[in-house]
Amino acid sequence: MEEEKRTYRKYDKEFVVQAVKQVVDEGRKVSEVARALGVHENLLRRWKNQYIEDPTNAFPGKGHIKARDEEISRLRKELERSNRDRDILKKAVAIFSKIPQ
Repeated sequence: MEEEKRTYRKYDKEFVVQAVKQVVDEGRKVSEVARALGVHENLLRRWKNQYIEDPTNAFPGKGHIKARDEEISRLRKELERSNRDRDILKKAVAIFSKIPQ
């Protein structure tokens, strides 16, 4: 059997924001707007939820991350570094405790 490669359509930020504003600001139904724009209803609902959660940073685009996600990434790196340092110190204690006095 041949595997079918799925192609995904890409939408620019302006298109997404305008679609969501039709639902949020104008009070139109998600199904109505989705049908008119040729977008799946679930996708438009997801965009709407993202927009409602954080209107200014809702759609950062590819390669851009939100400030919150950037902070999480920084903290994960810091935790990884601290864990690595701790493991080195544990090994050092184990080595030095084996040396006869």
